Amino acid sequence: MSRKIIHVDCDCFYAAVEVRDDPRLRGRPVAVGGDPNRRGVIATCNYPARDFGVRSAMASSQALRLCPELVILRPDFDKYRRVSGQIQDIFRTFTNIIEPLSLDEAFLDVSESPLHANSATRIAEAIRQKVRTTLGITVSAGVAPNKFLAKVASDWNKPDGLFVIPPDRVEAFVATLPVKRISGVGRVTEDKLAALGVQTCGDLQGLSRLDLAHHFGSFGERLYHLARGEDDRPVQTSRRRKSVSVEKTYHEDKRNLTDWLRELDDLLERLEQRIARLDAHYIIQGLTVKVRYNDFRIVSADQGGERVERAPFERLLTQLWERHPAPARLLGVGVRLKDLKEPRQADLFPEERARALRDRRGPGTGA
Repeated sequence: MSRKIIHVDCDCFYAAVEVRDDPRLRGRPVAVGGDPNRRGVIATCNYPARDFGVRSAMASSQALRLCPELVILRPDFDKYRRVSGQIQDIFRTFTNIIEPLSLDEAFLDVSESPLHANSATRIAEAIRQKVRTTLGITVSAGVAPNKFLAKVASDWNKPDGLFVIPPDRVEAFVATLPVKRISGVGRVTEDKLAALGVQTCGDLQGLSRLDLAHHFGSFGERLYHLARGEDDRPVQTSRRRKSVSVEKTYHEDKRNLTDWLRELDDLLERLEQRIARLDAHYIIQGLTVKVRYNDFRIVSADQGGERVERAPFERLLTQLWERHPAPARLLGVGVRLKDLKEPRQADLFPEERARALRDRRGPGTGA
């Protein structure tokens, strides 16, 4: 049976809450972020600010150059969490099958809801109206048979919009969907797909599973299904982690490798504190470091590992310094996690994969 999934996404959430609480800001370009005089970064901004080219993760100083009238407010996360909790309360009046993704977005499964004659479209519209009238902010929603398409749909008519992809329209919709709209397809993957002549999901359907596995590894299998609008992930009421990380933005650049390494002990201590809060069903299976340079370029490096120890993180940072020796404004460290509670997925195509492996090995190399 086809699921009925709604993805709800608040419109420029932090900024919307601030404008709601201060009517003098209505109609003005508003952003929530750090001090432009202390290397602050924009967390989010409203649509009048976006019209000037202001974007999330942009330096606040750059945002002001683009939009001199921009009002930059310091974030009040306690307030945002309160409003997020009120939104979750509204969701629970429609269904208990809710998967929060962040403070401002969530998946809802309304497949079995008796409300509004089990019309997911009408339920989504009722949610949007209730958030607007109760909390004074707007949300956009997408309705579809699965999570992938619902998330795509919620972004289709932003802001304050609703878009529905019924089951009988999935095939036509994905045929023209740009591959960059697939979650996980960033600039590098998009460029690799373009080199293969792939611009849309329809184009992507022309590549076999083996082609995709060859070019994209394990992500190729997911691309194969998403290009066809297939996604069998359920809405999970309790989400499990895949990684843990910490990072720090510095008021003054860390100008050399010695400065970088001097920050490691503090970062690793904070990382260990976060790991200690996890339940016992996680194990570490990889280590990673991240650097944002003073030109806002971001690079990372990772390796396998099972423990948080200084030596491997020091090696990873040294590798990044050797690749690009330049002042850093942000340093981060993290670990990749294996969730022992996660069920193992059987290989759905063992014979096909074995045959491909034999073909790559060539004759005479053994089984």
